[in-house]
Amino acid sequence: MRAAGGQEIRRDVRPFPWESAMTLGLSRLRLSPEVFWRLSLPELAAMAGAFADQSGLTRREVETLMRRFPD
Repeated sequence: MRAAGGQEIRRDVRPFPWESAMTLGLSRLRLSPEVFWRLSLPELAAMAGAFADQSGLTRREVETLMRRFPD
């Protein structure tokens, strides 16, 4: 299938899930609309934890942070 400009329309490409991205940014992360719309997609992904190491902190790392940032 071709678009009006003659470009090929790919049927295997899904539109970007803006509703999910907005729910994440505005509801879960509680960003203001101004901040949300200024983010790049990699920044939003990073804020959502997409690039985070899933193993979590070790006990030693937690203890180091506790010493560094006492009450």
